[in-house]
Amino acid sequence: MSVKTNLPGKQRIWKLVWKYFLVVIGSFVYSVAFQCFLFPNEIVAGGVTGIAMILNYFTHWPIGMMVVVMNIPLFALAWRQLGTDVLIGSLVGMAVSSAFVDLMSLTNLVLTTDPMLATIIGGVIKGAGLGMIYYYGATTGGIDIVAKLLRKKYSQLNFGTIVLILDVAIIAGYALVVGNYESAMYSVIAMFVVTKVIDLFLYGIDNSCVCYIISDKSDALTHEIISGHVHRGVTILEGVGAYSHQEKHVIMCVIKRNQIPELRRTIKSLDERAFVIVTDAKNVFGTGFESISEVR
Repeated sequence: MSVKTNLPGKQRIWKLVWKYFLVVIGSFVYSVAFQCFLFPNEIVAGGVTGIAMILNYFTHWPIGMMVVVMNIPLFALAWRQLGTDVLIGSLVGMAVSSAFVDLMSLTNLVLTTDPMLATIIGGVIKGAGLGMIYYYGATTGGIDIVAKLLRKKYSQLNFGTIVLILDVAIIAGYALVVGNYESAMYSVIAMFVVTKVIDLFLYGIDNSCVCYIISDKSDALTHEIISGHVHRGVTILEGVGAYSHQEKHVIMCVIKRNQIPELRRTIKSLDERAFVIVTDAKNVFGTGFESISEVR
């Protein structure tokens, strides 16, 4: 009896240990991107780290140490807004990533001096590290905390998009203060790459589409989509033509991207005059797609 009672608690502990282990791994990956690719080529990292890079240009103080100091007021601001779990995860992510950044600086390891190569590869590696950290509910502090606070108010915005906007503002400040406009332009490219990789980690690959079909033969199309080669569920929406004032059935269905050709053939075979809209779906949860229970 005692074993069964303690098992869920043990599972939670191991899950928590695994979470922070991956946050540490993500922090190390982030530090490799920063010290081996971005910083040696004067590519601004953005965020508080970017501000620290600007200060380092004039003072040569350790970047990791400055990041920790500048994060203190931000963590104080976020204490009640983000909750204990997020805050602890962010403290771990910030402290570990800052420590790794300063430790990696001691190695003097530079993997490329080609700015464009450093921009792309460094951006991919940094995005992978940050994506791993964000996926498990942690951050590296700084602008990440500001982005989380903004996303609580504007939930329709992607996390990576908010970070990109804030980072571009800091990069513009770097260009004005230091006067290195070429590095600033490389930095914008790097931030774009980082954002795309972060969104890939958080939201997955856009491999699903939402289709809206307006047709006079909606019944036949609905039957063929459900039971034919496409074999997808359908929802019928009621619509009215603004010009004709005629009532219409609007077929809505979610399909995999590779099913678009089959859907087009199905529609063409039944109604060549059908009006079809196909849009990307960022996330789809439910039968035939990702399970909502697996969302972290």
